[in-house]
Amino acid sequence: MKILLLLLSFAIPAVALAQNPTDAAVPTVKILAIGRINAAKAGDRGSIMPSEVRDTVKLYLAGTIDSWYVRKDQPGVVFLMNVATVKEAHDLLEALPLGKAGIMEFDLIPIGPLSPLQYLLAEPTAKP
Repeated sequence: MKILLLLLSFAIPAVALAQNPTDAAVPTVKILAIGRINAAKAGDRGSIMPSEVRDTVKLYLAGTIDSWYVRKDQPGVVFLMNVATVKEAHDLLEALPLGKAGIMEFDLIPIGPLSPLQYLLAEPTAKP
């Protein structure tokens, strides 16, 4: 998890660039979906979980969810999704049973390649 946080700290400028429509240098290639349980409705999730897991596995097998993790700090999940827009991720997650029931809520973060890597591709300047 520490490695993920470190990588994300470098990716923050890339996220800002990807959200700027005038700068297409850093495309959004995935969405980081950080889910949390709505405490007010948490008691309702037991009967919904078989459907939730089945539908989530379908997204995984379709390649829409690239990887998935359980949160260790509070009840919830983290998905790395292969979608290009926050709206697409939102629509897919809200269509899941826990989303429909208002039990699971997500923070959605568009991510792309690390923008500082472009400096490695620059041709060195000739010394006079």
